Amino acid sequence: MSPFALNLLISLGVLVVLLSITFGVSVARRRYDIIDSFWGAGFAAVALVSFALSAGHGVLWQRVLVTGLTVVWGLRLAWHILRRNLGQPEDKRYVELMARAAGNPLAHLVTRVYLPQGAVLWFVSLPVQAAQYVRPELAPLTVLGVLVWLAGFGFEAIGDRQLARFKADPANKGRVMDRGLWRFTRHPNYFGDAAVWWGLYLLACHSWLGAATVLSPLLMTYVLTKRTGKALLERHLLDSRPGYRDYVRRTSGFFPLPPKKV
Repeated sequence: MSPFALNLLISLGVLVVLLSITFGVSVARRRYDIIDSFWGAGFAAVALVSFALSAGHGVLWQRVLVTGLTVVWGLRLAWHILRRNLGQPEDKRYVELMARAAGNPLAHLVTRVYLPQGAVLWFVSLPVQAAQYVRPELAPLTVLGVLVWLAGFGFEAIGDRQLARFKADPANKGRVMDRGLWRFTRHPNYFGDAAVWWGLYLLACHSWLGAATVLSPLLMTYVLTKRTGKALLERHLLDSRPGYRDYVRRTSGFFPLPPKKV
């Protein structure tokens, strides 16, 4: 078995263990949205495992760069979601999911949330794992990958911060956030997420092995725009925010663009 194939198997095993622990904590606390905080932390764990396993197979500066960028992004996201949820009631999505379960609610949670999320996490992380085994020279592709990552990280972190400050003001209750980065895209955080993973993918493209993982950032972009990200959130906001339809008409749905005149 090749070192990279072994890496893939071990990282998958680590994710299974960590997800099992997260599930156990959720059951013990009867709080099931803890899995949301695991999303970013899981990527950080995979990056660290791959860094340890790739010693002697890749270039140190490349391994440090890819691991560092992934860990910084993952832990920031995990901390942001954890802090946002502290003191708040259970996420309504999980309350409704458990209520709709035909059989055992916990088994329903595992099959509908834990297994799909673990599989997507592992698959999306493939560029990070592959990048640890390439031997690049410092090239324009490296610079481009870091710049794309920085742009994405900035959009996500700044967008999250702007939204948190907006929500913290009682005067904004029921209003639509359309300031700062939110003037140019309805989802600067999701756009930033996607850009981060395209940047990491570029860092893996120094070899055919890394370039072949292109489906990973494509899947992340699809999930953010069509599945659990933008699409799911907007269905809720269109029903709960009276001014959101006007916001949709004048503001780009994903890529940052100047607002339209309506």
